[in-house]
Amino acid sequence: MSTPLLELRGVSVLRGSRQVLAGVDLALQAGTLTALVGPNGAGKSTLLAVLAGDAEPDAGKAMLHGRALADWPVRELALQRAVMAQDHAVHFAFSVREVVAMGRLPHPPQPRQDAEIVEAALAEVDVAALAGRDVQTLSGGEAARTSLARALAQQTPVLLLDEPTAALDLRHQERTLRSARELAAQGRCVVVVLHDLNLASTYADRIVMLCDGRIAADGSPREVLTRGTIGKVYGQPVQVIEHPTRSVPLVVACDD
Repeated sequence: MSTPLLELRGVSVLRGSRQVLAGVDLALQAGTLTALVGPNGAGKSTLLAVLAGDAEPDAGKAMLHGRALADWPVRELALQRAVMAQDHAVHFAFSVREVVAMGRLPHPPQPRQDAEIVEAALAEVDVAALAGRDVQTLSGGEAARTSLARALAQQTPVLLLDEPTAALDLRHQERTLRSARELAAQGRCVVVVLHDLNLASTYADRIVMLCDGRIAADGSPREVLTRGTIGKVYGQPVQVIEHPTRSVPLVVACDD
């Protein structure tokens, strides 16, 4: 296998006396979509922040292209990875188009090309009709799609998405994950934090399931999404059956 694009070696993160991540090893390749799943408080968002270089581990190493993330200058790092955070709030009266155009700031100015990329990103996430709207007037789902469009407009080799489907309706959840899947197919390294195990099953090449700051399972959807693993990690009985049309595991909650 080729050299990992992103790699964590023995990464641990403390928040006061609480260990949020404990000895995490993870290697991520270009051309893949990896879903980070797990119960609330498992360490998913912290792991994504370490991968982004936004949080520095208390122990271990986080590397991009074999170089410690902490050693990357901010502008250079912005050309390598784009991040969609959970918080989509913008507290200034920017238009949707202006927010999406912020994704082009790390790049040398090329007005015509930048404008084309911004318009394509607006269309990709279905917010072109909102381009002139003040972002402060958007619904939660519209704000989330605007934030995703900004990340797409950044056009980086690595795309890190923290719960991108949380505020979206069913159609836009599917559309968002299809876009992520297509970017991975084009050679990007895409990492997505998800709560919906069935979205992860449908769109991810690889699922990393976290529990109490450690990796509880790591592999293909069929390898990770088993009745025993889910029951142990989530404390919820499930049945895992074959999806009737998608040829992937389908997780269904059930009684004890």
